[in-house]
Amino acid sequence: MSDRRLQTPALIHRSAVATPEEALISTKARQMVREQYSSTTQGTSLPRPENQYVYKIGIYGWRKRCLYLFVLLMLIILVVNFALTIWILRVMWFNPEGMGLLRVTKEGLRLEGESEFLFPLYAKEIHSREDSSLLLHSSQNVTVNARNSDGDVTGRLSVGPQMVEAQGQSFEINSNSGKMLFSANEQEVVVGADKLRVTGPEGALFEHSVETPLVKAEAFKDLRLESPTRSLSLDAPKGVHIKALAGNIEATSQMNIMLHTSEGMLILDAETVRLPKLPQGTRGVPGNSQGLYEVCVCPDGKLYLSVAGVGSTCHEYSRVCQ
Repeated sequence: MSDRRLQTPALIHRSAVATPEEALISTKARQMVREQYSSTTQGTSLPRPENQYVYKIGIYGWRKRCLYLFVLLMLIILVVNFALTIWILRVMWFNPEGMGLLRVTKEGLRLEGESEFLFPLYAKEIHSREDSSLLLHSSQNVTVNARNSDGDVTGRLSVGPQMVEAQGQSFEINSNSGKMLFSANEQEVVVGADKLRVTGPEGALFEHSVETPLVKAEAFKDLRLESPTRSLSLDAPKGVHIKALAGNIEATSQMNIMLHTSEGMLILDAETVRLPKLPQGTRGVPGNSQGLYEVCVCPDGKLYLSVAGVGSTCHEYSRVCQ
């Protein structure tokens, strides 16, 4: 069958009834058309036009190869991303409650085990578990800063390899019951404990004055007040009481020891009062005391001097006691 279609002449149909002559003409026309169609299709081929265009629907050529390459690349990226996601989930230990040793609770974040922070940590409260202690460790130092609403540092605690430094307007140490044990500011340092114990072999060194109601040594230990290069002064508005229950009291000085009272008396209340190195008078010219004097005591405890002699001369000057 030829692709070329033959068009038959259009027949005009009339609505009126055809006459015999018109019917004969129509029959002849139909016969001529059949003869022409049969002669054309048998043994002969009609010439086809040379320029025939075929339109194909779809993507072909280099566009098709680029599309396949792009789809393959996207598939590889998808597989790599999926593999990295699985690897990150396994390494970071993600779980429904948190990530690794980090748990998200109603109270906040709970971190178990050792953790390392490479950048500053901001938190309102940090505390350990009830059955363990809280440990902050650093190869350099550990610094805790407190800031106000403007961002200025108002307090700082720095723990370094050489020293522990605290900066602030005041520093206080309180007991569990809320009692103040130690307080320090620019004006004063207060020790609120019932007993301050210094266990160092060299004792305590004070560059200036010390005000305290009681200075006491430990049991079976000696109490020693010493000033190597300056004088040692004990002052009290109502008196200084020095007491040794099981030992001796010694006062040693390179120069002089002066016991002075401005309005009261100096009382030496003991069974025996000895002056072992007091010089004694020698026999000589009468009236010549050689610059020596005798210390005498009145019945009321008053002391007075008398010119030293071979014997006691206190009775010669006992009028001082009257």
